[in-house]
Amino acid sequence: MRRWNGWGDDTINYPLPPNGAKFLEEHVGAATPPQDATLEQVLSSIPPSRLPAHPLISAEPIDRLRHARGQSLPDWVALRSGQIPAFPDGVAFPNTPDEVLALIRYAKDTGVRLIPYGGGTSVVGHINPLPGDPPVLTVNLGRLNQLLSLDEISHLATFGAGVPGPELEAHLRARGFTLGHFPQSFEYSTLGGWVVTRSSGQQSLWYGRIENLFAGGTLISPIGTLHLPPHPASAAGPDLRQLVLGSEGRLGILTDVTVRVSPLPEREVFYAIFFPDFTSGETAVRQMAQARLPLSMLRLSSATETATTLALAGHETLIGTLERLLQIRHIGPEKSLLLLGITGSERLVKATRKSALAIAREYGGVFVGQRFGEQWRKNRFRAPYLRNTLWEMGYAVDTLETAVSWHNVQPTMHAIENSLQQALQSEGEHIHVFTHLSHIYTHGASIYTTFLFRLADQPEHTLARWQKLKTAASEAIVAQGGTISHQHGVGTDHAPWLAAEKGPLGMAVLQDVCHRFDPEGIMNPGKLLVPESGGNNNVAA
Repeated sequence: MRRWNGWGDDTINYPLPPNGAKFLEEHVGAATPPQDATLEQVLSSIPPSRLPAHPLISAEPIDRLRHARGQSLPDWVALRSGQIPAFPDGVAFPNTPDEVLALIRYAKDTGVRLIPYGGGTSVVGHINPLPGDPPVLTVNLGRLNQLLSLDEISHLATFGAGVPGPELEAHLRARGFTLGHFPQSFEYSTLGGWVVTRSSGQQSLWYGRIENLFAGGTLISPIGTLHLPPHPASAAGPDLRQLVLGSEGRLGILTDVTVRVSPLPEREVFYAIFFPDFTSGETAVRQMAQARLPLSMLRLSSATETATTLALAGHETLIGTLERLLQIRHIGPEKSLLLLGITGSERLVKATRKSALAIAREYGGVFVGQRFGEQWRKNRFRAPYLRNTLWEMGYAVDTLETAVSWHNVQPTMHAIENSLQQALQSEGEHIHVFTHLSHIYTHGASIYTTFLFRLADQPEHTLARWQKLKTAASEAIVAQGGTISHQHGVGTDHAPWLAAEKGPLGMAVLQDVCHRFDPEGIMNPGKLLVPESGGNNNVAA
């Protein structure tokens, strides 16, 4: 069964290797395991529902709890402490688009606020009810999960928007196709969620981001239905699909999505290359991208992330052998790990591998084969489970991401890391920070930073630590001219910095669009655009 207060299936654990605890103590400090609230304690705290009865709506406390928060660090603090500011008053499970339309009409008639819900994996507050007077109804789209059509000639597939990643891929692979969209949340996140948050999969270098894959669909809004036909191209004015991409439920509920799919590749491999330092690796990666090599993934870790990855990998004999090999090849403690993926025909894979390795060798790269790459592939969706393990030991872990042009990658990366390392100095807290370039473009790259810190003695103090860290890093991103979100959307956590990217006119346009589709303000209020009464990251109700 899925955890109610953490990540993933409650039968799956991600234990640290024997030296993991020692590594954390050395880099962050000794921690104290928290005293988490029990499920029974939290269920007993849920207030009565304020919703008028409706046959599609459940007001059961367990349903309301499971839809109360997502997967951000503030969400974890709230769920683990039991101090949850607000719950949905009910959860609806529509089976058809007509039932979605009926729920929107119900909300308009009763003054209820609606929150569309996909897989509940948001890390920036998309699905959280805001404290306030109007009742809140969460609309779980999980039953809109069918493959509706597959055009094998045009390579177009239409699904219900609530289909989760594994089900989507199972449908397609049975017919010889794939979408190729694999975010880290793949096991639980949904197609509709990917679209409305502008998601990026781990192999977007080959398959494209979700905006490249999104061909059309249907959006049901409070003022009508928007049909988006999957034209291969159009010069008929602005592309209305761009309004739906990244809309975060503010315009309406996406009920079906048409995507561009690809035939299953003949071969797919992941390799590992070690560079003497991050600068050498960055230069090699940039040249591979700008040479337009048909790669599916380039993921370059900083020296600190490389060291952390190796320290927490276990397999001490294997890692020891690797370290000796690298030392012989003059790769020392500043080494940077590149994971390189190639997808396609056997012939294409061989040719691309040869070209990529030639560039890597120019910059001192040492090719170590497939073992590390295949280990990454095997565990690519298990990494979030480590959050559960670390929390139970007394450590919080969070991530943030941005994207900048190549000339600004290292300055932005260092600014983010420095801001995080300094944010809690007044409290005497050490922050372990590491970074990788997660998505590569010809003109720039995304920067994905992870930070670990100790839980405080009280949940509100842990939240205050996170707020200092998040604010410091976000301000560093804005100061460097980076996007406030490369792949996780805006929600509530990024909303205070959105205006720096969009400008006054851009923000006004977004406000106008939201008002046009939702004049009464019933759709996911407080997300994407800063609400008048503030956000919802407080722990205490």
